[in-house]
Amino acid sequence: MKIAPDKWRHFYVGIAMGAVLQIAAGWWFATLLAATIAAFIVSWLISYGFELFSLVTGYGHYDFMDAVASMIGAILGMAPVFIWQY
Repeated sequence: MKIAPDKWRHFYVGIAMGAVLQIAAGWWFATLLAATIAAFIVSWLISYGFELFSLVTGYGHYDFMDAVASMIGAILGMAPVFIWQY
């Protein structure tokens, strides 16, 4: 099964997004668990929100799997930062 190139772009952007949000949430929240949950929720809101924006405005192309690819990347980006923060 071949993965579409745009899914890879979403995946790579998700890695960076997850890492940055995990770092920022680590500074903002008192506990690592709260920071990780917040980073996950914000990653999801950005990933799916971008797709909803594409659907509502007509700019871009709505594809739920783009949001999934972004979230997989976000989780993989959050993981090493989580380990570093632990």
